[in-house]
Amino acid sequence: MRELKMSAQVSLETAEHPRLLKLSSALFYAGSSFLITVVNKTVLTSYRFPSYLFVGIGQMITTIVVLYLAKINNTVKFPDFDKSIILKIFPLPLLYVGNHVTGLASTKKLSLPMFTVLRKFTILMTMILEAYLLRKTFPRRIICSVVTIVFGAMVAASSDLAFDVEAYTFILLNDAFTAATGVYTKKKLGDQGLGKYGVLFYNSLIIVLPTILASAFIGDLHKALSFKDWNNIIFIVCFLLSCFMGFLLMYSIVLCSYYNSALTTTVVGAIKNVAVAYVGIFVGGDYLFSWTNFLGLSICMSGGLAYSFLTFNSSQPPGNNPEETQEQKIPITEDLSKKLSQR
Repeated sequence: MRELKMSAQVSLETAEHPRLLKLSSALFYAGSSFLITVVNKTVLTSYRFPSYLFVGIGQMITTIVVLYLAKINNTVKFPDFDKSIILKIFPLPLLYVGNHVTGLASTKKLSLPMFTVLRKFTILMTMILEAYLLRKTFPRRIICSVVTIVFGAMVAASSDLAFDVEAYTFILLNDAFTAATGVYTKKKLGDQGLGKYGVLFYNSLIIVLPTILASAFIGDLHKALSFKDWNNIIFIVCFLLSCFMGFLLMYSIVLCSYYNSALTTTVVGAIKNVAVAYVGIFVGGDYLFSWTNFLGLSICMSGGLAYSFLTFNSSQPPGNNPEETQEQKIPITEDLSKKLSQR
């Protein structure tokens, strides 16, 4: 019954947000996702920076510093730390670091177009997790658009002339971590009282030290600190930009998840996929063109745009049936009333 209550609460909160806030938060996420992909690709591939884990650490530290300074200046508010915070936010920190590490690793090892194509499997994983954890159901049109996106990804990946088992493993793990992070973020925003900024801050705070220790243990930290281009001003600017964009991306994900559903947050990436795919043909120099790959990309984009159209032109968020929501609301209210009257 508790899970049912949480699901109905999340559904109602999502439905109450104005369409402008939903759309603007989605566009903010799409823009942040596009920019950080290009910046990370520049740092890790163009400059051949040896440690994607160190980049992730920089992004975590930036998030902690920015939010802490904002909190002490009363710009943002979130709960002070206590022992209950760890239980409230778990397992988000583990999912968060897994998402970071596998995402940066796959960015380094895959071309931009193939990276964005294989990321589409996150959508299917998110839909499954939302159905299982948040008890959501989805209209047939939404399911068809998701299937179209995944089918296009499979077509595009089938012609990958630069197939790399390690790279594909990293990207599929990244898909799983991203899906789990999105769904659990939505769940924590709905029932733990941490708020958007609390989720961001404590995610980074709890996991940053273990990540630094792990990086030092495997020798990754030494490689990063010994990198030859630390005296290159352009590289330093790109690295700092990557750190700041990491914070913006995490904030935009939480914001989009708050105003929309976890599935919508995942699919919103399709809005920027056309730009990323075609920019990848010219940036990075690692894209191998084939017509099958191009066809798969086009199928992906059509499915993503169809989902976006169906989502933002509907009065109900995807995965929410108004009749189903009403049915859930009544017994929950009655159940709560009985408990209160017994007290």
